[in-house]
Amino acid sequence: MGEAEVGLPGFVVMELFQGCRSMNEQRGLQKKLAPYRVLWPSRRDCDVALSVFARAHLARGLGILDALVGQTAVGLSAPLCTFNERHYRGVPGLRIVRPYERA
Repeated sequence: MGEAEVGLPGFVVMELFQGCRSMNEQRGLQKKLAPYRVLWPSRRDCDVALSVFARAHLARGLGILDALVGQTAVGLSAPLCTFNERHYRGVPGLRIVRPYERA
């Protein structure tokens, strides 16, 4: 994945669809997401995410999807753009970037 290319973790896309309240809203979301590549973890990323989750779930409150999303980024050597840095504590090697400056 190139430096300027933006991809969305498949699990995040699924969460966005879960938030839709109507087919109309879902169609609008599909149009907005169409330009972006959907990224999935490799089998190895899933194995590492399981190990990371087992270590960090109770100790740091790491969630299942956060472990998978974070490890997907690590596996792709890509930064994860988010404001929810707290959610991803415990994912070793994860580089977090704020997507923009909040006013």
